[in-house]
Amino acid sequence: MKFVAYERKLQGTGASRRLRNAQKVPGIVYGAGTPTMIELDHNALFFALKKEAFHSSLLEMELNGKSEQVLLRDYQMHAFKPIVLHIDFQRVDKTTKVTKKVPLHFINEENSPAVKTDKCLVNHVVTEVQIQCRLRSCPSS
Repeated sequence: MKFVAYERKLQGTGASRRLRNAQKVPGIVYGAGTPTMIELDHNALFFALKKEAFHSSLLEMELNGKSEQVLLRDYQMHAFKPIVLHIDFQRVDKTTKVTKKVPLHFINEENSPAVKTDKCLVNHVVTEVQIQCRLRSCPSS
């Protein structure tokens, strides 16, 4: 997935509050170089966070006309409003060893003989696994 971010100069509570009032989300990109403060469009980010691929796959961020590969590391939501307050990304390259969660998708549950004949319910105890690998060998969602 690809998204556009803009560099921001001001930091602090007041600057972040002004950004949020302007429908922007403050964030940071760290790793593989110096940390960079960024701002993103709130509505585009809010709907991107609803997609599973945004959480578990390698993202392409366009910043100042350059394209960088990043992973979503953390985000903060408002306690009861549907508002993203802050987001963190990690910059990665091909040699970086990363730890990430990969979601598991189960198929053909309804075709199981236990479900068909005994009317049983399939219960998934684990829905994601955490892996550590080099970026070039990581599974993509």
